[in-house]
This record gives sequence, C-alpha cells and structure tokens, in this order.
Amino acid sequence: MVRTMDGVIRNETSAGVNQSGLRNHNERLILSILQFDRAVPAADLARRTGLSKPTVSTILRKLETEELVRRGEPVRGKIGKPSIPLELNPDGVFSIGLKIGRRSADLLLLDLTGAVRAQIHETYDYPMPEAVFGLLRDGIDQLLGHIPAALQDRVCGIGIGTPFELWKWHDLVEIEAEKFRLWKDVDFEAEVGAFCDLPVYVVNESTAACHAEQLYGRGNQFRDYAYFFIGSYIGGGVVLNGTVLQGNMGNAGALGSMRSTGPLGEAQMLIDVASLHLLEARLVEVGIDPSVIWQYPQDWSGLDRYVEPWIGQTAQELAKASLSICSVIDFQAVLIDGAFPPYVRDELAERTRRYLVNQDKRGLIEPTIEAGSIGRNARGIGAASTPIFSQYLLNTNAGLSGI
Repeated sequence: MVRTMDGVIRNETSAGVNQSGLRNHNERLILSILQFDRAVPAADLARRTGLSKPTVSTILRKLETEELVRRGEPVRGKIGKPSIPLELNPDGVFSIGLKIGRRSADLLLLDLTGAVRAQIHETYDYPMPEAVFGLLRDGIDQLLGHIPAALQDRVCGIGIGTPFELWKWHDLVEIEAEKFRLWKDVDFEAEVGAFCDLPVYVVNESTAACHAEQLYGRGNQFRDYAYFFIGSYIGGGVVLNGTVLQGNMGNAGALGSMRSTGPLGEAQMLIDVASLHLLEARLVEVGIDPSVIWQYPQDWSGLDRYVEPWIGQTAQELAKASLSICSVIDFQAVLIDGAFPPYVRDELAERTRRYLVNQDKRGLIEPTIEAGSIGRNARGIGAASTPIFSQYLLNTNAGLSGI
C-alpha cells in the first residue's frame, strides 16, 4: 500500500475546534504552529488557534506527557512574570528516510524538528532494487544506534523518495534497461515488510524535496511558489496556499517534463537541457571521472571551467521555464535547489534572475527567483519527514504565522 502526504486531513483551517472528539486536529494544529515558529507561549497558542485556554492547557499537558513538546527557556519582559515558550521536543518522534537517486541512495534518521541524526550514503552505477533494499535492511539498526535504546520505539515510519516511473530512465539500453525494469513491479511496502514492521510512505523524490523546503527551509516565506530540484534529472514541486500539492497520481510538479527547444529547433524536455547528467557527460568527454560530483562531502573545486558553462545553459532554461509555469499559475516565487554545493546553487539562482530580465514577459507577472536552502539532502529529508508529517502535522502552513 502506498501512502502519501496528501489526504491526511483535507481542507484544514488555521482555527481550532473546541468540541470534544476532535482532539487529533487540535493537536496537529498546535504541533504545526510549533514546527512553523519553533517556540510559542501557551497564551499565544490559545489566541492564535481560537481555542479556549483550558483546551490548550489540556492538549499541552497531553503532548508534554507524550514528550512531543517541552518547555523552553523563560523569556523575561519588562514587567510581569517571564513567559515560558513551548517547543517541539527533538526526541519526541523519529523517522527514517530513503532517497533513491540515479547514481546514489541516502538513508537517514530524522528527528521531530527536522534535524538529521545519522546518515548513510551509497553510490551506484545504477541503483537496483536488491542493493537499495539491502541498504535499508542493513542500515536501520546502524541508524538507530545513534539514539538511546529507550527512544528507538519512537520511530514512526519509513519514508521512501523515488523518481516517478523509475524504470523509464531514457539512457538505459539493452541488458541494463531490462534489468532496471525490475523497479516497475516493486511493491515497496511488501519489500520493506519482509524485514521491518514500520509503516511505509512512498512519495515522488522531487515532491519530497519541495516538502523539505516548505517544512524546514525558506519555503514558508512564500504562499505560492514553484520549486525546482536539480539532480541527475531536474524535477520539481508546486506549493499553493502553503500546501505542497501531490496531484491526482502523486505526480504534481513534474516540471522536468516541460517542453523546451534544442539548438536546432528540435523538441526536448527540460530534463534534457537543465540536468546534472549534462555536466556528467561533459566530464566524461574530457576524461574526468564524473563520480566526483556525487561524492560526499561535496568538493567541486577544480571543475569551474566545466561547471560555469553548465550554470549558464541551465539558468537560461530555468528562466524560460519559470515564465512558462507562471502562465498557468501566478506564482509569487520560483525556488531553485539541487544536489550541488551551495555556491553553485546561489550562482544558478542569480544567473536565472539575470536571464529573466530579457525574456518576453507579455501578459505575465515576473516571479521572484530565489535559491532554496536545504541543498543536496532535500530529497532524503523530505522523504523522512513524510511519516512525521502524515501522523503529527496539518497538511498546510497557510496562515500559521499570522493567526
């Protein structure tokens, strides 16, 4: 069974409900506010949710007993008693995330505040099911070894971020292509269930990255935005009214499939002209092992003469794609992130802004172009956040800061 972040609670509002029997929504609301603002006094929680003070006190006592929230350091004002903010307890809940990429897989342990407690990184020529599930099977105990034994039962699930239709990577031929089709019939829950009884949540890897940006990065600064994540292939996400959209089939924000035009006027997709596999191919041409760009920690020093033209081409394509997206939805911003060092991301965003100036913008309102803030780990963090999000938070950040 595939569970996604969408559909947990639909049409949530920022206001709480004081009637009995709806505690779950109210708990999610308070946890979501604490996740958004990090630390909030109890009196402010009552004001911002519209719940009565006794209702908020009851919920907070329950959440404290369950060790999901804790009291922060007192904040002293000019007069009166010091205010004691409530905050999420990092040790309250944990989850495991598995990111399946074209050249690598990442397995990580995430806490309730979005901090990565431990991580395992593996590289592959091509990630096959046996190897990837072997990494997960063998890595769970290794990850859990980074937290005390008394906390290990607080792991609430496993989130798996995977490319949409993983088996269709277009550069595979003959035997390699045939082997890779094994992914088409993979039942993720059954595979994991063979060695682990934690619930499994599967999400598109780029949507997962977008969700990481929305929960833990700059995304919550914008109400509506489009999000690009550039890995081996470029992908994306869509956020409307503070909510990451999944789409009817879980494939909303498939921005890599946007149409573009090649140098000879031929029809291409954005993945063909704005992805890291282009930089890989160039390195191969000049005799450099392309695995250098996937090693961690990342060190791209010495690659500037190849990275610079890649940034230029990619920025031009992102500028055109940004306007195409905004012709459908009037996005406030476009955020750009990817599996590269922060300085590359920042330069790519800046170059995209510059190229946008000279684009034909008739009938369009130019979006703000911003660099994302999570980086290469966004897909793994987003995948790991899925079980926590689905069980403890509301499916929106809209209005949480303004109540």
